[in-house]
Amino acid sequence: MATVRLMETAQQRARAVRFDRYGDRSVLYVADVPMPIPADGEVLVSIRAAAINPGETSIRTGALHERFPATFPSGEGTDLAGVVTEVGADVVDFAVGDEVLGFSWTRSSHATHAAVPASQLILKPDSLDWETAGSLAVAGCAAYAAVRAVGAQAGETVAVSAAAGGVGGIVVQLLAAKGVRVLGIASSSNDKWLSDHGAIAVNYGERLGERLLARAPQGVDAFIDLFGPEYVELAAAIGVPPARIETIIAFEKARELGAKAEGGASASTREVLGELASLVTAGQLRIDIAATYPLDDVADAFAELEQRHTRGKIVLLPSLPAPSSQGTQ
Repeated sequence: MATVRLMETAQQRARAVRFDRYGDRSVLYVADVPMPIPADGEVLVSIRAAAINPGETSIRTGALHERFPATFPSGEGTDLAGVVTEVGADVVDFAVGDEVLGFSWTRSSHATHAAVPASQLILKPDSLDWETAGSLAVAGCAAYAAVRAVGAQAGETVAVSAAAGGVGGIVVQLLAAKGVRVLGIASSSNDKWLSDHGAIAVNYGERLGERLLARAPQGVDAFIDLFGPEYVELAAAIGVPPARIETIIAFEKARELGAKAEGGASASTREVLGELASLVTAGQLRIDIAATYPLDDVADAFAELEQRHTRGKIVLLPSLPAPSSQGTQ
């Protein structure tokens, strides 16, 4: 099949977030780059929305160098939603003009355009807004994998750290939909949100283990950690079997204690994305959007994310120009 392209107002170049060395937010910049050319099996997507994620901070600072090394100059970004503007050879599932959502494994979605394998995209439902569509893949697939990893069953009690964050909010909803008793660990400012979404709020802080067990006299059956190694240790300390402890971040501690660290990659499939999108459009799952930023304000977006108190997703909108003020709430 010949390549099919939609010319976009004579725009021959793209803009993309880059960093040339490991460091804090100051290493980020937006560069003019050649327009990506889709290879066989790929499509070119004009990106309308692309969420940012804590893992991208860890990659940029070098904290995950051993696991996910960067090659400089590096792009960034995994989540994406946008419009297909070019179709590479051998692509039969999508056509120019299709609205899609999905993910990139090449750190390329924080940009105006990205070439993405068709196998990593699904059609965006018409009723799904861009911000939500561009936030679904990383957090949604990570949440799906975490819930699957612990084998949560109706009537069981599962504790979740960072329960009101981007991944945690989805985990809570998926567990509650299964009839699981969810102990949502978060700050007191999130108590109402957790209660409204079917969880029992347990505030983090001293003697957390005692307070969790007070809420679960028969014991905590499983633990999903979305924050760090201290929670994996806590899960083991309150008697959760290692096989039923899952973390998406504390990989070394998981290996040390024999816990699970399956991560979102194991659930990053078209089938899972389609299931998550269907839950959202049916009103059975909500992805909260905490803030949106234009591409040029990517450092400001990460400044908000790195406060680690954001409820919901922060999303870059690459097609928008930078406003005079910082992000929109």
